[in-house]
Amino acid sequence: MSGTAVAEHRLDFASPPDDVTAVHEFLARVWGTEPSVGPEDRMAFELALVELASNVVEHAGADARVACSLALAVRDGGLEARLTDDGLPASVDPSVAELPDASAESGRGLALVGMVVDELRYAREGETNTWTVRRLIR
Repeated sequence: MSGTAVAEHRLDFASPPDDVTAVHEFLARVWGTEPSVGPEDRMAFELALVELASNVVEHAGADARVACSLALAVRDGGLEARLTDDGLPASVDPSVAELPDASAESGRGLALVGMVVDELRYAREGETNTWTVRRLIR
C-alpha cells in the first residue's frame, strides 16, 4: 500500500484476561480520532480485525495465555494493521480460505476477513505469528 502514515495506533493485550472486547474498544478510540475514515471502511476493517483477533485468541492460545500486539496505521490511501502474537503457529493458509457450506458451525473467519480487505497475509517468524491486513480507502 502506498501512502505515508498519517497516524499510527497500538494496542497490546493478552488473553486471558482480555478478549476481543479490547479490540472493539481500541477501534472505537481510533475511529474517534480518525474522522477521515468513512463508515464503510470502518465497519469492514473492524470486522476484519475483530474476526482475526478472535481466531488468534481461540486457536493460537490453545487454552493457554497468548500475548498480542495490534498496530494500526491510517494512511492517506488506506488502512493497514499488523497483529502479532506469541501463540501456536497457524495451521491455515489465508490465501486459500473459503466459506464453508451453510450448515458448517465454524470455519468462516479468515474467509470473511479476506472478503472485506484488499490483502491478508500470514507469516511465522521464530516464535511469533504476524497477520497483516490492508484495505484501500474507498
